[in-house]
Amino acid sequence: MASIKEIAKKAGVSPSTVSRVLNQPDYQCRDHTARDRIWEAAIELHYAPNQAARNLRKSSSQDTHKTFYLNVLMTRSEAKQPDPFFTELLRIIESQIHNHGHILTNIWHMPDFSDDRKCNRLNLAQLVDELYAETDQHNNGLIIIGRCNQTVIKLLQKKFKNLISINRNSTNYAIDEVLCDGEKVACIATEYLISLGHSSIGYVGACYGEARYRGFQKTMAKHQLYLDPAFVCETHQTEREGYQAMEHFLKMQERPSAIYCANDITAIGLLKCMNRYRALPYRPAIIASDNIDQAQNIHPMLTTIALPKEEMGKFAIQLLLDRIQGGHESIIRMELEGRLLVRNSCSKLK
Repeated sequence: MASIKEIAKKAGVSPSTVSRVLNQPDYQCRDHTARDRIWEAAIELHYAPNQAARNLRKSSSQDTHKTFYLNVLMTRSEAKQPDPFFTELLRIIESQIHNHGHILTNIWHMPDFSDDRKCNRLNLAQLVDELYAETDQHNNGLIIIGRCNQTVIKLLQKKFKNLISINRNSTNYAIDEVLCDGEKVACIATEYLISLGHSSIGYVGACYGEARYRGFQKTMAKHQLYLDPAFVCETHQTEREGYQAMEHFLKMQERPSAIYCANDITAIGLLKCMNRYRALPYRPAIIASDNIDQAQNIHPMLTTIALPKEEMGKFAIQLLLDRIQGGHESIIRMELEGRLLVRNSCSKLK
């Protein structure tokens, strides 16, 4: 883990300057390039973002003098059927905005923005214009939660200027982002199943353009394991579709001995279906990613890859405020790591 001194040495500044830049959104360096050098060094040296997040000030001196109006765009969660992971992340974002003394003016749910195929059929410019009109010019910054189409991002940049993405799929440096790489998360999950002796592994979740599906595929290929197309269930990652996926597996003659679900709520659907048909002998190992609150309240308790939601939310607001106040100009990508939480839903292959 990198230290403040190591970052300072690489960036060519004092340790005290590094500490101020990482922990104070309003701090202005005399050398206007110093802040960007510090962030770049922190990323390169893998400085633990949660340390900076824990040290965030609840409000800065500049915050008390100026109130910013911030908006949130949810692209992977529908208002009528929200994904609990994004709901929990939104609560953290709302709390951070309030703690910094700013105002959350709008929360939009636009799931079509996450699907490139649907975006090709939409009048994206008109939709973005409509969102902008709803702000009544109260739009100092926009927080995008979830994967977003690249064309949409470009249109949003023209209207909202200051953007940050919180995501499992990278924007490829289009805008500032706080990322827990879905591909790496999927690799951790799949490697764990393989370590338990499983080689016949299924996947349930989004597939098209999805980082977690890529990670699953890469890990299977790395171990030269056959990925049976019949064991891949493309879903919208809801509890209901997870339940339906398990019903699909139960009807099959040949079934996977383990299943990786792209998110927890889908896995919970599988487990509920499995519990309903508990008389049947089919009990695959199930692992997912997110670590939502419900994951430890289902039976069996869900083994999952925990995404650091608190740190993602806190760090995103810090970076957004820094950009609004002119603290940095280059695109900053902060990547946090997922953590394996072993519970009761995965067993060794018998």
